[in-house]
Amino acid sequence: MADGQALDEVVTFTSDLIRIDTTNRGGGDCRERPAAEYAAARLAEAGLEPALLERTEGRTNVVARIEGTDPSADALLVHGHLDVVPAQAGEWSVHPFSGEIRDGVVWGRGAVDMKNMDAMILAVVRSWAREGVRPRRDVVIAFTADEEASAEDGSGFLADRHAALFEGCTEGISESGAFTVHDGSGRQLYPLAAGERGTGWVKLTAHGRAAHGSRPNRENAVTRLAAAVTRIGAHEWPLRLTPTVRAALTELAALYGLDADLDDVDGLLEKLGPAARLVEATVRNSANPTMLEAGYKVNVIPGEAVAYVDGRYLPGHEDEFRATLDQLTGPDVNWEFHHHEVALQSPVDSPTYARMRAAVEEFASEGHVVPYCMPGGTDAKQFSRLGITGYGFSPLKLPEGYDYGAMFHGVDERVPIEALHFGVRVLDRFLRTA
Repeated sequence: MADGQALDEVVTFTSDLIRIDTTNRGGGDCRERPAAEYAAARLAEAGLEPALLERTEGRTNVVARIEGTDPSADALLVHGHLDVVPAQAGEWSVHPFSGEIRDGVVWGRGAVDMKNMDAMILAVVRSWAREGVRPRRDVVIAFTADEEASAEDGSGFLADRHAALFEGCTEGISESGAFTVHDGSGRQLYPLAAGERGTGWVKLTAHGRAAHGSRPNRENAVTRLAAAVTRIGAHEWPLRLTPTVRAALTELAALYGLDADLDDVDGLLEKLGPAARLVEATVRNSANPTMLEAGYKVNVIPGEAVAYVDGRYLPGHEDEFRATLDQLTGPDVNWEFHHHEVALQSPVDSPTYARMRAAVEEFASEGHVVPYCMPGGTDAKQFSRLGITGYGFSPLKLPEGYDYGAMFHGVDERVPIEALHFGVRVLDRFLRTA
């Protein structure tokens, strides 16, 4: 089991990494190198030989390998990203890059997404070095840049240009899984992610006839765009159940003593109460308009108007997503992918999934582990190009009233110290047996 020093270090490392501002504003505006150098130094102190790799100056990734005891076993990838989304200091109770430790909680941007997991990885690896522990299979550690934007400087770059570093890796673990969900009735759920919806960020462009704003214009680009955006925002996507979501609904229904009527999924979700939040975003494709760009003066009708839509599609349903966008945009609006990544589906009956479940149950015997499909995406999408099956497994034991989902990209992001300690113990237990 991870030693006491590991429990102290995970708190220190989380705080230290938060204090290194790695805000990713998109468009290449980020510099992860200081955090990458920090992580690499901690790995080197544990006797590893980390490689620092860049596609763009300052956008640094770290990769290191721990050799296992069984050279015939497939390797496991353990990865976390170093960048974070922006934070407005005036909105926070503490400065978002203070890494303040107060009342048993570590505060700051990245406390949950996902410098906590980065710190857990470092703490476990260093604990192993002190004990002389070697895992059964090779473990490849990767800390990536650019996950909060396109991943072109991070996991995409690593998968495309440095595939040899991941030789033998067939499975990987990263963020968004094995965290506590309190259902309001005393049950504690621990969702393990075995899938992700695909990313289809869409750019809409409407063209029309530029003219004076005082005159009638049946070729108004803004009107055409607004109509398309309204149709997309109002569209009701049909129900689609993937294997992971089907397994999640079946297990949740059994846990709550309900009939797993998958012919009436919406009715089942209503009966599940707060637990439905684990599933409701992943039973359909979705497309939410998020940005509008048009015009330059109130009395001028522009010749072009642009909008952006955050689209997500389920594994196996990208063709439906494309066809629906063709229909909803209509003849006067063109659409294209602004950013596009695959959907992922991972088996919930694999030995690795069973070992993750066992590791959580050992330290949270009162908890109920259930399958989970992420509504969004992670670096697992890019690593899937190398044939790596991805799971979401960044364990945290959270107190009732702590809104885990609200911490992602939210104000006053923070993580309890006890949650970090739980994460280290569970991650250590899983990796020793994986």
